[in-house]
Amino acid sequence: HLRATIPGWGVDLDKADRPSVPKLRTDLDSGAHWTFPDRQPEMPGRERSIEHRILTPVFGTAQPLRGMSGAIRKFAYRYSEGRAVHWLLLLGADRVDVIENRVSAALRLKPDNLISEMGLKAELTRGGWRSRAGRGRTDVKHMWLDPVVVTAPWLLLAGIGTRIVLRRRR
Repeated sequence: HLRATIPGWGVDLDKADRPSVPKLRTDLDSGAHWTFPDRQPEMPGRERSIEHRILTPVFGTAQPLRGMSGAIRKFAYRYSEGRAVHWLLLLGADRVDVIENRVSAALRLKPDNLISEMGLKAELTRGGWRSRAGRGRTDVKHMWLDPVVVTAPWLLLAGIGTRIVLRRRR
């Protein structure tokens, strides 16, 4: 009854008419021969997604969890990868890691080279300023913020240090 009244109704009922029928067959041999590779040994404390039962056979171990940023990363893996809180915690952990590394560099008396980080030498010697001026680049709008973002943590750290020293002298 519906087939007669609705044009095209039930056209895919017959499997012979379906364009995907060869893809649905399971008796075809793909020719792929693959065995699961040997698993990399897993150290305890390794962060893992709650969506996956096992880790991939090979995974990175270059940056083990450490400090406050490591604790935040470990906490992030309690949440599903489909939730924003998982990714926001990982982004926050990256920012905390930057602060931890800057503070540890300052405590070792080997602070970062701000001149090279900001690219001032390249701006002056490699035509950087010429390439930025008058070309309609989008980063021109926030270019003035770059020195502030790079130097603000150091100025804040210097201010805190100065305040501590002055209080101890009183």
